[in-house]
Amino acid sequence: FHVTDLNGNKLTDESVISYIEQSLETSFPDRSHGFDGSTALELTGTDRVGLLSEVFAVLADLQCNVVDAKVWTHNGRIASLISVKDCNSGSPINDSQQIDRIESRLRNILRGDNDIRSAKTSVSLAITHTERRLHQMMFADRDYGRKPVLQCREDSPVVTVQNWAERGYSVVNVQCKDRAKLLFDVVCTLTDMQYVVFHATINTAEDKAYMEFYVRHTDGTPISSEAERQRVVQCLRAAVERRASDGVRLELCTSDRQGLLANVTRTFRENGLNVTRAEISTTNDIARNVFYVTDAIGNVADPKIIETVREKIGLGELKVKELPLIYHEREEAAVGVGGAVLSLGSLVRKN
Repeated sequence: FHVTDLNGNKLTDESVISYIEQSLETSFPDRSHGFDGSTALELTGTDRVGLLSEVFAVLADLQCNVVDAKVWTHNGRIASLISVKDCNSGSPINDSQQIDRIESRLRNILRGDNDIRSAKTSVSLAITHTERRLHQMMFADRDYGRKPVLQCREDSPVVTVQNWAERGYSVVNVQCKDRAKLLFDVVCTLTDMQYVVFHATINTAEDKAYMEFYVRHTDGTPISSEAERQRVVQCLRAAVERRASDGVRLELCTSDRQGLLANVTRTFRENGLNVTRAEISTTNDIARNVFYVTDAIGNVADPKIIETVREKIGLGELKVKELPLIYHEREEAAVGVGGAVLSLGSLVRKN
């Protein structure tokens, strides 16, 4: 693997390099998001403006303190993993009746008026990497087969699948805008669809990524039908798009307090802003939250409205984050040491 930091610079921090080496040498579950000392809730349903505000308001009303959360939206669907503790005791919520109340209230919110069958809430019992679990939840929800709410973007991923009959492989090509965690998203999806990657070549040029995978089913056979080929194309497009940074990135850093998320997201809703993605974390009673927001129909939010929202929440607490121009709209992906951010340079594995 040839990697750089987010700005395209060579890695020189020995602590970061050591962390990467140790991570690659060790297999361990990700306990950093909701499975250690808190109760993890899984939610899927139909997305709408203000939904997140309603979810956080219900949790606040039920005396649940949100300590960590990730929210993705795609093709009109929403998936979220939310880690909560009891507001009074600071402990995980283990009472079965309380859990039933939480699940029931959230399910009613997610259903709205027209999502009777597909809204789901549950307590997560599996120890799975948070973002991989979000991919699995959206895959199970079949977001890939739903009609996009927004018109196709000019930079939509291009995915092709062909068979190499002589060698018994299927060749999957993905071309899209490069960003952090792109390879993770694609490989996790191939793996969860029961494909094994035997060979791969991944390269980047400027802000574009070019990925080629030679795959087979876990039983050793290539992709066998046109319907399966189309499904692979749809699922990989969805895997790339789920983490796309639609909207203005707003970062909130403030002292954590009960009802904070409900108040912030209510302010978004009251000003016609839709949250397309969110990352919530709490460390030492400090809330560090990231929101990507658009207007109600998915267009770029009016800067005047953004400033109005910032004034209401606090100009010093809610800030618009500008990323380096050469990685415009890329997501920062902290690896856990020194705030390092990695971007894929290239990977070549030869036959």
